[in-house]
Amino acid sequence: MPDQTKETSKFLSFVLRHRPEEIGLRLDEAGWASVEELLDACKRAGRILTHEELDHIVSTSDKKRFSFSEDRLYIRANQGHSIQVDLGYTPCEPPAVLYHGTARRFLESIQREDLNRGKRHHVHLSRDAITAAKVGSRHGKPVVLRIMSGQMHADGYLFYLSENGVWLTDRVPPAYIVEE
Repeated sequence: MPDQTKETSKFLSFVLRHRPEEIGLRLDEAGWASVEELLDACKRAGRILTHEELDHIVSTSDKKRFSFSEDRLYIRANQGHSIQVDLGYTPCEPPAVLYHGTARRFLESIQREDLNRGKRHHVHLSRDAITAAKVGSRHGKPVVLRIMSGQMHADGYLFYLSENGVWLTDRVPPAYIVEE
């Protein structure tokens, strides 16, 4: 992803997941924003963005961070919000094992307390250890945790699958965590 596209994608993540008010944008209760209002708000904030550039960012994002509504009039972030939104996820059965990447400096706290969502709505889990390691490396020296998600589900914990393939849950108690 070219630098300008990557920078714009990060800006959209910030606005659509955390601070829409920074550019005078309003999201509905499900996190959707009008594409026209988003483009206008970006322009007012000094960030010119065209429909074509927005289409390119949504369609080429390796992490599939954003989705358009079926009529393509609205856009939202798929997960990772720190603001209150209802993404309408339905609980579903996860694979037996999922993975979480984090920085080694957080490991002691996770083992003592739990893996929690922090300021986000959910804990994000990956299907594979390679993806988890990439996520963990963003925060420092990475460590990959194997999550016994099948057992958690059997014990009554809920899991959700986001539109971009990220597994979500509210928290992971230490008993279900194994360091890779």
